[in-house]
Formats: sequence, C-alpha cells, structure tokens
Amino acid sequence: MQSVIHYNEKLGKIRLNNQRKILYIEDDPSSRALVERTLQFAGYHVLVAERGLEGIDLARREQPDLILTDINLPDLSGREITTRLRADARFKNTPIVALTAQGYGEFREMALAVGISGYMTKPVDVEVLPREIEAYLSGKQEHLDKERTAEIQVVVMQDMVRQLEDNMRKLEENNRELQRMDKVKEAFIQKTAHELRTPLAVVFGYSRMLEEITNRESFQDENLKMMMKMLIDAIQRLHGTINEVITASRIMTRQIDLSIGTANLQNIVHRASNFYEGALAERHLTLHTPNTGWPASMRADAELLYTAIQHLLSNAIKYTPDTGHIYINVSTDTGSGKVRLSVRDTGIGLSKADLETVFEKFHSGGAHETHSSSKTAYKGGGLGLGLTIVRGIVEAHGGRIWVDSPGYDEQQCPGSEFFIELPLVSVPITRKRVYVPPGNNA
Repeated sequence: MQSVIHYNEKLGKIRLNNQRKILYIEDDPSSRALVERTLQFAGYHVLVAERGLEGIDLARREQPDLILTDINLPDLSGREITTRLRADARFKNTPIVALTAQGYGEFREMALAVGISGYMTKPVDVEVLPREIEAYLSGKQEHLDKERTAEIQVVVMQDMVRQLEDNMRKLEENNRELQRMDKVKEAFIQKTAHELRTPLAVVFGYSRMLEEITNRESFQDENLKMMMKMLIDAIQRLHGTINEVITASRIMTRQIDLSIGTANLQNIVHRASNFYEGALAERHLTLHTPNTGWPASMRADAELLYTAIQHLLSNAIKYTPDTGHIYINVSTDTGSGKVRLSVRDTGIGLSKADLETVFEKFHSGGAHETHSSSKTAYKGGGLGLGLTIVRGIVEAHGGRIWVDSPGYDEQQCPGSEFFIELPLVSVPITRKRVYVPPGNNA
C-alpha cells in the first residue's frame, strides 16, 4: 500500500502512515467528531459508528486495523463488543482499545479481562492520542496477572447478567407500553371512523335526492349532472374507505365474528368479478375464471368472503399493466375438506422483501408519491389495508393465505399469485360481528 506523508502542525512533526483503518465506536457526537478529526489529521482512515451493533457490523465488513470504543453505549457496552469480536477469528489479534470517561481501577481491569488491548480515559488529549494509537498498532498490550484476571472475569460475568436482566425488564416495560398504545390507537381509529359515518350518511342521503332531481328528463344542465356524478362517486369512495378502516381495525383487535351459512364460492367470485367489470374493460384487462373445481357446498360467511375476493381482485388489477391478464384458479379436495383458490396476474410482481411484508397493515407496493387516488388504476393508491383484511378474513375461517412471485420487474412483469386455502365447513367464533355493508368497495 502506498505511503502517505502528513504534516501535523500541532505535533510539530511529519507523520508517515499507510492509511490504516481505525474504527471508532462512540455515541457522543462531540467526542466522535474530535477523535475523528484528530486521527484523520494524523493520517488514518477513520470509520465511525454510533452504536455497538453498528460498530460490530462495520468491523466485520471493513476489517479495521484497530478498534477504538467507548465503554458505555446505548445498546452494547464496550466489553460486550470486545467479547463478541474476540469470538471471531478475524479479530483475535486486532487491537481493541477502550476510550472512556470511566476511571481506572476495577473498570480498567474488567475491560482488560474480556480482551481489550488497552485503556485510555477522556477527555481526549489530541497530542497524545495519535502516539497511543500508533503504539497499539505496533503491538502495545496491557495485561492483568492470571489470578486477578480470573477474579475480574467473575465480576464481568455478574455485570453482564445484571445488564441482561435490566435489558429484559426494559423490553418488558416497552412491550407493555407498545401494547397499551396499540389499543389506544385502535380505539381512536374506530371512534374516528364511526364519527365520520354519521355526517357522511347525511351528505350521502341529500346527494341521492339531488341526483334524482338531475336525472329527471326535464333537467337539462349537463354540467351539473356531471358534477353530481363526481360528487356521488367521491362520497361512495369515502364511505368505502371508512368501512375498510373499521373492518381492518376489528380484524386487528380480534373482534371479528363469522356469520356462518351456506356459501356458493363460484357465485361469490362471479359477483366480485362483475363489480370490477367496468374497470377491467377500461384497462383492457382480461379476467379468466374456471368452470370446474368449485366446491359443491360450503359453510362460510359469504359476505366476508366476497370482501376478501374483492380485495384480491383489486390488488391484481392495480399492479397489472393495461392489456394484461388475471387468472382465478380453484380446486376442491373433499378428502381433506378444503378448497384452494388463487388469483394470478401478469403484473409487476413482488420483491423478496415485499413477499415477507405484503400482508402487514398499511403496506403498499411501490413509491407512495406515484400512487394515484384510484383503486383500479395501474399502481393505484389505497390505505394498504386490503391484504391485511383478506388475511384476517381467511384466518377467521380457519384458513391460510400466502403469495408467490418470481420477483419485481416493471418491464418483464413476472406476475404474482395469491393463494387462499379454506375449510369447506368453517366453525363460527363467538365475537362481535364485523359490519360489512352491501356492495362494500374493495
């Protein structure tokens, strides 16, 4: 490696260095900046990390010549970082030096006992620091005698157990707080949605009355007719969104109940397909449905299954380019008492990361800023609750849902296929009924 010569005005001498890498792990910005500037001026290539886990990942990736770490960090202590790195053969002989505000004595001994090469205290002396770093790079090593090392290692182990216990308690407290906040959030969502319903119902009623007036043959103002149609469409869209939020909220808080009855899956799918007939024609999309494979009889909540199929079709329509194809496939296994239905499209597909998160609430594919407001336009928008609702409905029936896709590609369009598997006879659960209004939009 080519040598680089630096002139350090503060030290008043020329330093010769081979641009060796120094990793500095420190959560305090001012300390981090001071050490980084000092070592860079001395000719070192400095890497910085704010947290212990970040530092470990950076060390594994960059293989630094020396690691400088604070002892007290937000996630891991400098001793824990050293213990983890020393377990890796690549860092068996790498100098790991503590730079900390903790004093000497037992703190220093605990650091040396876990494999730290040396111990320096803050505040940093910018004249001394480069010389100390050079010394450790040249082989400087502080030691404890064997007897004292064994004693201190017991203290270190006790300290690690105490820290682990403290961390576990903090995690439990944080988890309880998150659960409490989640309940508060869900209650707020439900209350807000219900509050919006009341004035919306009034607006919807009066808009219908006005629509009847504009639809009369004697009414000749075409512009007003067009505006009324746009108003009605917007109200229906808002109504569907509110119902979607309420349904998703009840599913997420496990307040869903099934109204089990005789269900004809083929009729449910045809009904959902007819709902999107206009959108399919406008986008020149071809929907293929099978004639065979349907179950002869089924016990399920027909309205909730209709909602689930609507959302699956809406998803396929949104992510399939114009002139594409959507395929519904179905097969029934009377032996196992299950029916499997899938919706496959010739759309843009899903990345590996999206395959793992696509059913999570508020997940939405693509960039949010490019989404349109339409639920059937190509790469259209939405709340990101549709597939969450589908999963909740399927699981409430005792079924399962999954997705398969070769990958995401807007040019090649590898497509995606969503599968749902349902029992032919679902068992109802005794919880509050989820309200799904007739003709609810997906």
